[in-house]
Amino acid sequence: MTQQAEASRPHISLQDRLRQLLDGPVALDKRALLGTLYAEVSRYEALAYSAGWNDALATLRRDPRPDEDA
Repeated sequence: MTQQAEASRPHISLQDRLRQLLDGPVALDKRALLGTLYAEVSRYEALAYSAGWNDALATLRRDPRPDEDA
């Protein structure tokens, strides 16, 4: 999924998303449920990793040369 598509999705916590999957109207067999849970957790991990890099890059752009007096 592209970053633009990710940005257009409403933010929902991982716990809420997992609750939706577990309590949803469609009953999933064990293998399908585990596959779906794995995909959701992986997506959230990728978003968190990306956000961390974006934060780090933004910090570097703001302060390209930290004070060396310390």
